[in-house]
Amino acid sequence: MSVTIVIPARYASTRYPGKPLVELRGASGAAFSLIQRSWMAAKAVSGVDRVLVATDDERIADHATGFGAEVAMTSTACRNGTERCAEVLGQLAPEPEIMVNLQGDAPLTPAWFVEDLIAGLRNAPQAGVATPVLRCSGRMRADLIADRMAGRVGGTTAVFGHDRQALYFSKEVIPFAAGEFGDDDPSPVFHHVGVYAYRPAALRAYSGWDEGQLEKLEGLEQLRFLERGQRVLCVEVQARGRQFWELNNPEDVPRLERMMADMGID
Repeated sequence: MSVTIVIPARYASTRYPGKPLVELRGASGAAFSLIQRSWMAAKAVSGVDRVLVATDDERIADHATGFGAEVAMTSTACRNGTERCAEVLGQLAPEPEIMVNLQGDAPLTPAWFVEDLIAGLRNAPQAGVATPVLRCSGRMRADLIADRMAGRVGGTTAVFGHDRQALYFSKEVIPFAAGEFGDDDPSPVFHHVGVYAYRPAALRAYSGWDEGQLEKLEGLEQLRFLERGQRVLCVEVQARGRQFWELNNPEDVPRLERMMADMGID
């Protein structure tokens, strides 16, 4: 089953303009841009036939080409990464059987997150879309809550049913849970990892739908599937001792650099 990873990247981010070109220093002091680190993470995934950076910005395209990435140019009309992936799908012949959207702000995504996601979609032939979720430790949950109290969007959380089908995604920390959790204790909150695996039919359907009201309110593209009654399979992944965070705000740069230093990631 052929697999293509697409890394959508846009320059005009509302919260952090130029974010894909921001440099992150690893444990050795070596600096690579956010988009290059995301590409490096994608290239580490096994069983993938092709990796592309998808952008509408020549600055990002030139930079990505410079470090050896294959680039697909997309229109400025794309409102999110899923729409950008759908546009790339129309440029590929033959089209892949699974397309993975590895968003360009998640350079710490371990290869096994994506490998487990692909396996989860392959093993659920009735599913058109799948996405990883990571159970939060008490420390991660506290970090998410602290970001929200400070008025920052620190990450997205997911709730799902016994069948692992998503019920909702939110930039608020859900579900509410009374009490305290130790730093290393598991909590009932699941961090949504910003990666998606789609079957082509699901991508084509998505691009034909208007934005949903909840999608607009939360700023979460995956809610369009739920608002249209489409299932989104949540695949639980394991941290295996790795720290995970996404770059959403300028304040996240030192946080990611500390994590890379802690984990010895160059």
